[in-house]
Amino acid sequence: MELVATENQTMIAQMVRDFGAQHIKPRMMEWDESQEFPKEVFHKLGELGLMGVLVPQEYGGAGFGYVEYVTAIAELSKIDGSIGLSMAAHNSLCTGHILQHASEEQKHKYLPKLASGEWIGAWGLTEPNTGSDAGNMRTVAIEDGDHYVLNGAKNFITHGKTGNVAVVIARTGEVGDSRAMTAFIIERGTPGFAAGRKEDKLGMRASETTELIFTDCRVPKENVIGKVGDGFVQALKVLDGGRISIAALSLGIAQGAYEAALQYSKERHQFNQPISNFQGISFKLADMATEIEAASLLTYRAADMKDRGLNVNLESAMAKLYASEVSVRVANEGVQIFGGYGYTKDYPAEKYYRDAKLCTIGEGTSEIQKLVIARAILK
Repeated sequence: MELVATENQTMIAQMVRDFGAQHIKPRMMEWDESQEFPKEVFHKLGELGLMGVLVPQEYGGAGFGYVEYVTAIAELSKIDGSIGLSMAAHNSLCTGHILQHASEEQKHKYLPKLASGEWIGAWGLTEPNTGSDAGNMRTVAIEDGDHYVLNGAKNFITHGKTGNVAVVIARTGEVGDSRAMTAFIIERGTPGFAAGRKEDKLGMRASETTELIFTDCRVPKENVIGKVGDGFVQALKVLDGGRISIAALSLGIAQGAYEAALQYSKERHQFNQPISNFQGISFKLADMATEIEAASLLTYRAADMKDRGLNVNLESAMAKLYASEVSVRVANEGVQIFGGYGYTKDYPAEKYYRDAKLCTIGEGTSEIQKLVIARAILK
């Protein structure tokens, strides 16, 4: 195994750090407080190629692989998990679904706009009453001539209001049939397609999360991705890659929380010495560093396997499970090391703490990851 960062990884990491210092850090707490989605930041990320990291150059993307993609998400998330989350959702879900499963005509129509950051993408699978139980979705698409008519709602959708285009999975057959759901590309402005309530969230507050509502929404058949009935199967394949992106998001938040705590422990003095001298603190830091390293290895292994075209169902679930749980533990210990100051917004520890929790929930809860892992190892 080659564990040394490549030239591309080093270049991307430095580019993201420089970008974050100029365009994210000065306003990230303002965005967090107001729950403002900074759309202009993502247009700028598009100019750097980070909104189409995995998209081949022929469709206007950067043409990189998952290893570079993980590096970009982790570096962004060290600065602000909200920005890392939105960048990951745009790349892995909406753009990723079109890249993996759409026709050439659809790819040439949508990928250049998504990869450049001109358009922001959303992806709709989860519904108010069907989270992990996505197979029982209630959003329906009824065939009507050259169109399908959609009725229903999706929730917890990243970029549900701001997104220019969404990939939406709707039921075209019987409830509970995994081969009875179909993926559609729906552009904002389509009659009957609207954003609903915006969620007021604990963390990741600058990453927009809303409902999508469909009321007699007519979508032309040319906007069906792949075959009718393949939508859910496509979604599961998309989520295999998406779990790697959430592992990277988790890794970045954990690294950010750890580095902040490490620096603070060297600067904060009690009893005439830095608190890092005390075993109670140094052992916390040792555990944090070790778990982050293990999470990194799992994440980059899954990314490397994905780049080599291997099945990553098991490895992506392991990486997502472990990295997300590590992120929560590290962020928690970070607050503890900061003490009372960790509970205030004057220091970064509380934001890492709030942001980290979503990583154990989004794109499949920790419990679902364990189910995926158990099924794989018990075959």
